[in-house]
Amino acid sequence: MERRGLGLPRLLALLASLALPAEQVPHASAAQGPVLWPKPLSVQTTSRLLHLSPENFYITHDHSSKAGPSCTLLQEAFRRYYGYIFGFHKWHHRPAKFHAEMDLQQLLVSVVLDSECDTFPNISSDESYSLFVKAPVAYLKANKVWGVLRGLETFSQLIYQDPYGAFTINETTISDSPRFPHRGILIDTARHYLPVKSILKTLDAMAFNKFNVLHWHIVDDQSFPYQSITFPELSNKGSYSFSHVYTPNEVRSVIEYARLWGIRVIPEFDTPGHTQSWGKGQRDLLTPCYSKHPSGTTFGPINPILNTTYSFLSKFFKEISLVFPDQFIHLGGDEVLFDCWESNPDIQAFMKQKTFGKDFKKLESFYFQKLLNIISTVKKTPIVWQEVFDDNVKLQQGTIIQVWKKETYADKLSAITADGFPALLSAPWYLDYISYGQDWTGYYRVEPLDFGGSQEQKQLVLGGEACLWGEYVDATNLAPRLWPRACAIGERLWSHKEIRDVDDAYRRLTSHRCRMIRRGIAAEPLFTGYCDFGFNTS
Repeated sequence: MERRGLGLPRLLALLASLALPAEQVPHASAAQGPVLWPKPLSVQTTSRLLHLSPENFYITHDHSSKAGPSCTLLQEAFRRYYGYIFGFHKWHHRPAKFHAEMDLQQLLVSVVLDSECDTFPNISSDESYSLFVKAPVAYLKANKVWGVLRGLETFSQLIYQDPYGAFTINETTISDSPRFPHRGILIDTARHYLPVKSILKTLDAMAFNKFNVLHWHIVDDQSFPYQSITFPELSNKGSYSFSHVYTPNEVRSVIEYARLWGIRVIPEFDTPGHTQSWGKGQRDLLTPCYSKHPSGTTFGPINPILNTTYSFLSKFFKEISLVFPDQFIHLGGDEVLFDCWESNPDIQAFMKQKTFGKDFKKLESFYFQKLLNIISTVKKTPIVWQEVFDDNVKLQQGTIIQVWKKETYADKLSAITADGFPALLSAPWYLDYISYGQDWTGYYRVEPLDFGGSQEQKQLVLGGEACLWGEYVDATNLAPRLWPRACAIGERLWSHKEIRDVDDAYRRLTSHRCRMIRRGIAAEPLFTGYCDFGFNTS
């Protein structure tokens, strides 16, 4: 019979290897070498290796930088990224053969133009940067602080541990900038309340993937968690409970935390539909429906024929314009059902008076004209869902149309941009639809500019958003439902159009997902495999 044991020589060799000092035993890793996500515009890497040690490496300002130690945004970013680079690894003493001349000792950061350190990011923010990594000092240069934030993320991704655990980086030169200026994630805090901690963790993950817009769908039919200073009864009566609200301080904390990541916060207050929760705290705001129930027992969309409606909206959006610093407010406008308006005798009389006939799209347009005038008065620019465009509402130039209906979305982008309006694409990126298997590849293969139109039209596509609606999502599954599926959209919106190799993306995304796990994001696996470390639930 053949002997199947190890045999004495092999057994002795195995025992000897187990007796080696821990720092001399190479460890298995899901990926050796740097893994960049999203892929930068230009990367040149050599085989020359440099090493970093936590006790002898610093991120600091170059003496020529327009931003210095007084820039809290960058000081906080330096602290964060030092932790991301060194704080989650076990350090092993490297073998003695490494020499000091192979060390990388500093990352010098330089902001070339006016830093914008104390401002909020906007649609025109410059996120470009360049990285030059060579011993003993690496250089990160950007026109504005927003480019520094994106460059710090890339620099942190260049660093990996070699088989001995030593922190390693290749000599590298990178020049990078985003393909689209608007790269967003939509979260829904009305169907399920999301604790502030979950929102902040989402902002962390967004920064790891170079997203720069949090589209906060904050209220809807189901609940009104936004605590208004002007109209406190909206959340007092419209939220799920008094503990399921976002106080003014909490809203400010989300906006400021996002700013430190270079992320804009755009609130959505969707009207005239999706407003059942509004009516609980604001008397006579909604339209009484007469069709199937006695008068006054059910309500439909906002009542567009009352002066009190516009007085309320004017005061409410004045507050919103002061609370949220971004130039844009999302006004919704989707899925407005006309049956309640049709049933109401007062609205029927109003329609007759205005010679609207039976065309309730004209009534919708009447409402939106007044709302858009209010938004113009508070010096904000509106974003609306595509129905507002589809229903021929007269829109001001510059209004952004967000395309969400998946059927023929390319034709819709063509029509919107042909009329001169800027557009955002979300239709192929609804992450609340889940299926068995790797659906991220479908998101990755989308080409946002694959529609008929001129080059001028295609320049009107500002980017897109991954939307995660909250009917089946709360804090327990927010992160694994979003990540790493949204990562695919992050690369599509940041990287060059030609970056389309799904096999290469799978290899990089598998490792990037492990990096997100290491940084505390509960990203679900792409497929079978493992990370070198488990997720820390604490």
